[in-house]
Amino acid sequence: MSIKPEAEIKPIMENKSDAESKSSAENKRALQKPSTRKKARRYAVQGIYQWQLSGNPIKDIELQFLESINARKVDIPYFQEILVNTLSDISEIDELLKPVFNRDFEEVNPVELAILRLACYELKARIDIPYKVVINEALELTKTFGASEGHKFVNGILDKLARQLRATEIK
Repeated sequence: MSIKPEAEIKPIMENKSDAESKSSAENKRALQKPSTRKKARRYAVQGIYQWQLSGNPIKDIELQFLESINARKVDIPYFQEILVNTLSDISEIDELLKPVFNRDFEEVNPVELAILRLACYELKARIDIPYKVVINEALELTKTFGASEGHKFVNGILDKLARQLRATEIK
């Protein structure tokens, strides 16, 4: 039995699993870009907004978005986490928001409410993300999708909420 030279072994080793691992590595690099998280938040806010208006099942909304999202430009696992967990924990999230609101939920712009719910989830559950990043991303979304002065309302609510949920981080 003779040992094959390395040149002969190399083509044998280069198979479908190698191509998949290269693709997986490319996807991991794409997921590390802040822009992919930004887009994940953008789609999640749209999904939360859609749920608020339609009441459709979370999984249906999630699947609808997954069919149209470009996986190379969006952190899909993060999108799924924040959409599904925000809506699954909606009662707890709303209970956290109520004390810092100065009006009823029905009086809040639905886009701004969707953004606040998402940001509340991130402040509560994603302590790996600095509170300033959560607030900044929420403000950017509000400036894009909300009312002209909505970012002021969102900023005030999230500032109060961050003091409550991230007191140790703020000190």
